[in-house]
Amino acid sequence: MSIYDRGLERNAANHSPLTPLSLLRWSADVYPERASVIHGARRYRWRETYERCRRLGSALHKRGIERGQTVSAMLANTPEMYEAHFGIAMAGAVLNAINTRLDADAVAFILKHAEAKVLLTDSEFAPVVEAALAQLEHKPLVVDVIDPEFHGPPKRLGPLDYEALLAEGDPAFEWLMPNDEWDAISLNYTSGTTGNPKGVVYHHRGAYLTALGNALEGELPRHAVYLWTLPMFHCNGWCFPWTIAAKSGVNVCLRKVEAAAVFNAIREHKVTHYCGAPVVHSTLIDAAPTHGQGIAHQVSALVGGAAPSTAMVEGMARIGIDLTHIYGLTEVYGPAAICAKHEEWDQLDATGQAERNGRQGVRILVQEGMTVMDPETMREVPRDGQTIGEIMFRGNCTMKGYLKNEQATQESFAGGWFHSGDLAVLEPDGYAKIKDRSKDIIISGGENISSLEVEDVLYRHPAVQVAAVVAQHDEKWGEVPCAFVQLREGMQASEPELIEFCRGKLARFKAPKRVIFGEVPRTSTGKIQKFVLRQKL
Repeated sequence: MSIYDRGLERNAANHSPLTPLSLLRWSADVYPERASVIHGARRYRWRETYERCRRLGSALHKRGIERGQTVSAMLANTPEMYEAHFGIAMAGAVLNAINTRLDADAVAFILKHAEAKVLLTDSEFAPVVEAALAQLEHKPLVVDVIDPEFHGPPKRLGPLDYEALLAEGDPAFEWLMPNDEWDAISLNYTSGTTGNPKGVVYHHRGAYLTALGNALEGELPRHAVYLWTLPMFHCNGWCFPWTIAAKSGVNVCLRKVEAAAVFNAIREHKVTHYCGAPVVHSTLIDAAPTHGQGIAHQVSALVGGAAPSTAMVEGMARIGIDLTHIYGLTEVYGPAAICAKHEEWDQLDATGQAERNGRQGVRILVQEGMTVMDPETMREVPRDGQTIGEIMFRGNCTMKGYLKNEQATQESFAGGWFHSGDLAVLEPDGYAKIKDRSKDIIISGGENISSLEVEDVLYRHPAVQVAAVVAQHDEKWGEVPCAFVQLREGMQASEPELIEFCRGKLARFKAPKRVIFGEVPRTSTGKIQKFVLRQKL
């Protein structure tokens, strides 16, 4: 035993589990009267947000929610969704934020797989949630969120609404610290390589560190004003709910990402930062001549998903928005890599700048490792910009694993690294650049679409003999599904017919945007040659 270990033990005075809940408490203690959340006519201060989160945690605790149990949320970007990122964990429970674009079957699968005890749901999603609940034998307690900014019918599915639940709670609730920072804090589902989503489990330590990493890499100042254009159900909003608490900033909520509303919010609230998929930035560029005038202050934005094009980088610069490309996956808390900029890049022409800024880049400061490796030898590939390997991560900002899926967890961590499934090269400066995706996942507008899931639906059509779905570049969405279809002899089907057929069985964003008819190329063993299809596109 080292002399630095004898008699020097962990105790309550010198050790506390890392948790993002402490970030909220800090802002409430230090800046209690500063604005915390803005949504339409609603305004909250950090003292009030802290009290509301404690009420939520207390109410769940009183209703029997125990440590390690799941509370799901099917919510828009509203104050309730923000509070869920703290209040649920305060009860020792795990937040499961559900993608609001999913269909009833997928929602039902998630609720059942997660063993949800409570479901917070927004009125807007009542039809889908109602259909999902009808499929469950054991239903969670449903709590309705009635948002004044939603102008549709306020349909109720549960016995009480969110404000009534909060009224049951204690604003001075002594919330539960995690027993260990390795304890689960949230559960996020990703489509993976099949139609059945996998549950990615985050721990308090990773959430805490990613929150601080966002503040450092995004260069957020104290009291930053953050606009919620990124859905909070996406990797817990890339962990930015906790980041904004760390910076005592302002959360400006948005139900719908519409160009006029975004520009109005930027002007009115002096928004300093926002995040989004390429479609968000493209929408703003297209609408800038009409709605984007009068922004005189600096705005910084992060773009995830497909790498930003030259046109996007130039378009953002014209509006006055500084764009930075980040890369990550659900399994690494969202933004795990950043295309860190260098001053000398400013001397390049627009094409050169876009080429540098469009790479996936290097690990964020709080992630221990990221590189491109040969998955067979587990050795880093040469930095030649030519040798293809797989992007891999390791460190504190990597998931605990997949819920109830030990085999997939072990496979993803083979060799002591998380295998992303993204194929890339290392360029001479050590920056990673993706070349292809080994999992055939299509990332459209920030959403993961399983090509196998879409193909499965196409195969259900009586006229389809062979179907293969690959990603097609799209200026607006980054990527969209494109289907190659070989029809059965003597049978007919049109492109609109097959697209509509898929829309009837999938979330609309998963349906192919294009169908190309003809013989689908195969190997001698019958395997479809998707690389040939990509070359055709």
